[in-house]
Amino acid sequence: MYAIVKTGGKQYRVAPEDIIRVEKLPGEPGDAVVLDEVLMVATAAGPEVGAPTVEGASVVCAIIEQTRARKIIIFKKKRRKHYRRKKGHRQPVTVLKVTEILTGGKKPAGRKAAAKKPAAEKKAATQADAPADDLSLISGVGPVLVKKLNEAGYTTFKQIAEMTPEQIAELDAQLNFKGRIERDQWVAQAKELMAGKPPRAGKK
Repeated sequence: MYAIVKTGGKQYRVAPEDIIRVEKLPGEPGDAVVLDEVLMVATAAGPEVGAPTVEGASVVCAIIEQTRARKIIIFKKKRRKHYRRKKGHRQPVTVLKVTEILTGGKKPAGRKAAAKKPAAEKKAATQADAPADDLSLISGVGPVLVKKLNEAGYTTFKQIAEMTPEQIAELDAQLNFKGRIERDQWVAQAKELMAGKPPRAGKK
């Protein structure tokens, strides 16, 4: 039994236990994902082609990994203009394992338990009702980093000030901060801002 499924603008031929790499989908490793744009299903009774999709059919997958594809090099050059530009791009992808192909409107038998969430997300859940602080007041934190921190569940100075070394290492690896948290002393700065001290030099 196999199916043709569409996701991210591409079509994939899948069968149970297959592992596929698709355009990035939301979720953490261990989460279940249901792909419901099934264009064709082939069973022992024969193939069933959708118009454009097969009604009641779906493909259930489990997220194995959130990663990025191989780097693509983009090079531009204009002759006799001293113009050369070289850039690299790695497309975010999600690695899926196909667990079930369902037809006739059946629902997934059971979803795989989600993987253990990072400590940052647990901390955010316990402080969901706390008012957000202006994290850009921390020296070394700009709008882009504020967005990344918020997406990781950090919205207050208290959360930053109470970070443990393990949480710092986890967040540093998760968001590719390259040691910026300790280098710029975010924890100490957050404690100072909680105490009412003015931001450090470079921040108004």
